[in-house]
Amino acid sequence: MKRVLVTGMSGVGKTTLLDELALRGYPTVDTDYGDYYEVLNGERLWRHDRIEALLRSTPSHGKQVLFVQGTTRNQGEFYSWFDHIVLLTAPTAVLVERLTTRTKNPYGKDPAELAETLQYVGTVEPLLRKSATLEVVTTVPVSTVADIVLAHVS
Repeated sequence: MKRVLVTGMSGVGKTTLLDELALRGYPTVDTDYGDYYEVLNGERLWRHDRIEALLRSTPSHGKQVLFVQGTTRNQGEFYSWFDHIVLLTAPTAVLVERLTTRTKNPYGKDPAELAETLQYVGTVEPLLRKSATLEVVTTVPVSTVADIVLAHVS
């Protein structure tokens, strides 16, 4: 089974893509929920034990693909476990619109959170881009994003 990390800034559509992939029958894990992360000194980081257990339990062979979503400072420690790293991006104006109007997740509505996300576009996103095997700009319908991602990982 292939393992694919879907990463990017808040508001790029990671969860929306996972929802689409799940509808198409692919297994997905959103590490923003459950006990996949811990907060250390105010920062959310992936828990080594939980992420390793997830990735170890996924066979490395087979035709199926597991999609894992998340963005944390320590995610690079797990890159060797993934066959592909997909970076989702969007123009800042699109991010602002999505974050301030979304209804399923409150993150980004607070002006400080929005400012933090926009700062990360300039500081964190370039680092993610260096490790990505694919970058998709999510200004197209999610079905198109899913088609692009699936074509890449097939």
